[in-house]
Amino acid sequence: MTIASLRRSPQYYLPRPLAKLTVGIRREDPSRIWERRCPVTPDEVAQLVQHLDVNVLIQDCDRRVFPVDQFIKAGAKLHPTLEPAHIVLGIKETPLNELVTSPVSAPGLRSGPAIPRTHLMFSHTTKGQPYNMELLSRFLGSHENPSLPRLIDYELLVGKDGKRTVGFGWFAGVAGVLESLSALAHAHLELGVASPFLHTPRPHTHPSVPSLRSALRSIGQNIADNGTPKALGPFVIGLTGSGNVTQGCLSILDELPIVNVAVEDLPGLVSNPGTDLHKIYLVHALPKDYLTRSDGGQYSRDDYYKNPAMYHSDFDTKIAPYLTLFLNGVGWLPSFPRLMTNEQLATALTRAGEVGRARFGVVGDISCDVEGGLEFLPRASTLSDPFFKHRPSSLPSHLPSVTIMSVDILPSSLPLDASQHFCGVLMPYLRALIDEYHGRPGSREHLEALNVATIARNGELQGKHRGLAAHVERWQASRAAEIASKAGVAETSLRKKRVLMLGSGMVAGPAVQEICKRSDVEIIVAGNVRSETEDLTRKFSNAKAAYLDVHDVAEMARLIQGADVVISLLPVPFHPAVAELCIQHRKHLVTASYISPAMRALHERAQSADVLLLNEIGLDPGIDHCSALSLLAQLQRDKKRVISFTSFCGGLPAPDCADVPLGYKFSWSPRGVLNAALNGAQFKLDGKEMKIPGNNLLQEYFPDIPISHVLKLEGLANRDSLPYAETYGLGKLENLQTVLRGTLRYPGFADLMHAFKIIGLLDTETSIHLRDWRDLARVSLEKRIGEQIGSDRRSFLSALSTVMTAERAESALGALDWLGLTPENVLSKTPLATPLKLQAPIELFTSVLAHKLRYNPGERDMVVLSHEIVAQPSLPSIDSATEVHTSSLVAYGNSEASAMARCVGLPVAFAALEVLYGNVQVRGVHGPTDRGLYGAVLDGLQGAGLEMKESVRKGPGMERVLAEGLNARRVAL
Repeated sequence: MTIASLRRSPQYYLPRPLAKLTVGIRREDPSRIWERRCPVTPDEVAQLVQHLDVNVLIQDCDRRVFPVDQFIKAGAKLHPTLEPAHIVLGIKETPLNELVTSPVSAPGLRSGPAIPRTHLMFSHTTKGQPYNMELLSRFLGSHENPSLPRLIDYELLVGKDGKRTVGFGWFAGVAGVLESLSALAHAHLELGVASPFLHTPRPHTHPSVPSLRSALRSIGQNIADNGTPKALGPFVIGLTGSGNVTQGCLSILDELPIVNVAVEDLPGLVSNPGTDLHKIYLVHALPKDYLTRSDGGQYSRDDYYKNPAMYHSDFDTKIAPYLTLFLNGVGWLPSFPRLMTNEQLATALTRAGEVGRARFGVVGDISCDVEGGLEFLPRASTLSDPFFKHRPSSLPSHLPSVTIMSVDILPSSLPLDASQHFCGVLMPYLRALIDEYHGRPGSREHLEALNVATIARNGELQGKHRGLAAHVERWQASRAAEIASKAGVAETSLRKKRVLMLGSGMVAGPAVQEICKRSDVEIIVAGNVRSETEDLTRKFSNAKAAYLDVHDVAEMARLIQGADVVISLLPVPFHPAVAELCIQHRKHLVTASYISPAMRALHERAQSADVLLLNEIGLDPGIDHCSALSLLAQLQRDKKRVISFTSFCGGLPAPDCADVPLGYKFSWSPRGVLNAALNGAQFKLDGKEMKIPGNNLLQEYFPDIPISHVLKLEGLANRDSLPYAETYGLGKLENLQTVLRGTLRYPGFADLMHAFKIIGLLDTETSIHLRDWRDLARVSLEKRIGEQIGSDRRSFLSALSTVMTAERAESALGALDWLGLTPENVLSKTPLATPLKLQAPIELFTSVLAHKLRYNPGERDMVVLSHEIVAQPSLPSIDSATEVHTSSLVAYGNSEASAMARCVGLPVAFAALEVLYGNVQVRGVHGPTDRGLYGAVLDGLQGAGLEMKESVRKGPGMERVLAEGLNARRVAL
């Protein structure tokens, strides 16, 4: 029987039950007309069949780059559905109507227990892409289900260096250059000029890369012989990036008469009438060429990845105006500066017009991040229509449009070469997977990589991908609403999950916004300031405002009874009362605050009521717990023993907004900051357990916290650090050198705050009456020393000098002058109504600080969090040197929300949603120590641009520097 007749035979797809392991090769989605790639070549199929004793099935496809006859000749069999296959391979995501999720007979058995199959593909689900959540949902069950298939995404396969190992980036670069040159030639025709690149071959028109090289080499020879059109000036190509995409660009451009030039040479090159037009000039711009720190500092790669918000791009002025063609090969993430914003495009085009004709008119965005690094990229293009003209709405009318090539499947135009390469890098992983199915010991390196690249298994999301559950549930809710609507059922009749938020203060906004992204959830924001609750909820159809006096227990109980999950952003003293009501009505509670003794006492009652009282899920505590636990879990998996744990966190003004007393502004409760300055602390540092009473905290501080090469910071010990040895599973305290958690401040904070404390401004016990705010410091000091002080400036300074050194008195006086709190002060008044009733000095001082040290419009805050863990191998080894592992976050506020609001509000929201959807099983009083919970919170934060950056180095940690600094302070006392 011939192959042709076999393919027509209705029996060809009904083989006898297969005893061997079976690999299936999918056809790609028929709607993707340009997708001709194949994950495995006929040659490798022959290897699988002949040497690994594997059956290979393949779906028929006349569009595939390798004819199906070649696969059959190599030993594969045709099959329409691949239903018998244990391992199913494709390039892009499987069409839903062709996805097989049922289990399959174990290899080597004709009957017996079935086992799950494995699908490998570029699934495009890892970022929660809404259009593929239905695909992902097919791999998930309502509970663990070992019969559901495993989903492995090629994009997640990485080597030991963390770089992707399986992909098509190099081919995207090659194809992107050719498509961009073709677009460039078309744009020049519109200017009335025919350039040599008019004959650039489009990638799909040639059978292979060598053939394309030959064609481009001919164009290069023509340019070397005859030059480029004088009307266009020197041809300058700009290229960004350093990864596989960029390497592909450089490789194909090498066929042209390229001259590499530096960024600083561009103005002279373009303006010089004597520039040789028989060359193509290439400027390969690296981040150091166009990224600058906002404070004027130089680019540093390590610093950039730790502090991306501190940088901005000057690409629009330094490079773009001089380019004939720009090829963008660099990716982008939301927390990083854009290469060019829409406003910068206008700047670039304006300057380009001044430089000369046809400058920065054509962009080949090979990275194709829509509205990403190039904000003006509105969409991807297709191989059928590879380029288009675009102008953002903000672009002034006198400036020209830009021609953009942004094909998002560029490697598909080089199917032969791309498939051969892809197969070569994929095969070690496929062999390891085959060994795993056979129960044989395979390559540990490749098996571990496959586990990391697994999105779903046994019906459950894996590892860091657990955060995708919320995206799937959003899709499911949307789908349910759509079905109900079509059935004539009003969407409002579907019971939405309900979150009650108590409090509407500084950090509520980001939490409300995040929760409202879920169409199946509604939130009620209850507070005693109607304008705040209404402002928070006005923009969202699934948010409502409610008035609540926290002393109205009956109304609070009614609101709690109607909720599924309660979030309390009220002041800490109210949390236990809220928790009591949550236990009474069997509702889960989420707060950002530390677990107080009163809250901890509710643990057993909450357990009995099947209620979770989740605390410490803000920033500090919160993100610090999640990130520390995640890093420690990884060290445990790597069989590393922790020697020291040091963690510092702080919310500060951005450096450009910090020129105020204390170097501090308030993005959260001022009273909370002052109270924290009165807390005692206990910790272990450099082998010694230490205790600092609350009255000494502001004197016994750490003058230098060496976590940044740019920011100079001091630190205060934060409460009792010792219990975290147990909380974090660090080991026995006696075996640890350091366990320390602290708070970050700019230098001078502790000394000045201590001066305020000496004056009596932090006093909580006494009460005073003010006639004028300028009397506050004087009257507080009178209470402190028990003597009357004259109401003139000289008397106040004299009294001040009796309780502190003259130098510190002058410094404190300057700060108090700025705050408007000194006698006879006419320079700085405090425009607050003077309180009529007696109040403690700390209450009055809080009011002043909240007003004078508030953030003004356009100012931004900053959050800095840094863990340092010193570890070494648990077992004796040749290399037993200590390693210093760091995990850091630097976040800046923006026009929508402060960094503090995002770093407190978003973890609260992500945690509340996990509890709401039933993904957290623990009950009682807890912090975020559940692995599934802290993993989901970290995943959510990463998606919001608040990702922890990790690094490791050999050598000692910072504990010696901290110990020396603290000892120096104690000696000075």
